[in-house]
Amino acid sequence: MPENKYEIYNIPISYRRMENLHIVFWLFKDIAWCMFWKPLGIIMIIPTLIISIVIAWRTRQIVSELCHNIAITVWISANSFWMCSEFFGVDNNIVFGTTTVKHLAMIPFLTGVVILAYYYFYYKPRHKEEEATL
Repeated sequence: MPENKYEIYNIPISYRRMENLHIVFWLFKDIAWCMFWKPLGIIMIIPTLIISIVIAWRTRQIVSELCHNIAITVWISANSFWMCSEFFGVDNNIVFGTTTVKHLAMIPFLTGVVILAYYYFYYKPRHKEEEATL
């Protein structure tokens, strides 16, 4: 059995508090989107996105955490773009062909998928000895 199988992954309490606060901001952003409360939804993008970037930065030493946290950041970006496109009534505007403004959110969504695919199918198999949380 690998020696690190039983290692404990500890998160400093200040990091955990930030992650928990991040969830609160994210929920308020999505509640505002659901209720069509434009000012609150738009304002909540800022702390939600900033905290996700800070979390990714703080976990940059562990590639598995970094990849997942960058994927979360681009997910929030896609989600926020989609929300704003609905708030401003441009979500169904045609960009080209049958592609609408809302469909442009697929760019960051797919970027997150590519980052995770890179991690799981390329990086992780080549670095089995490396510390990982997944």
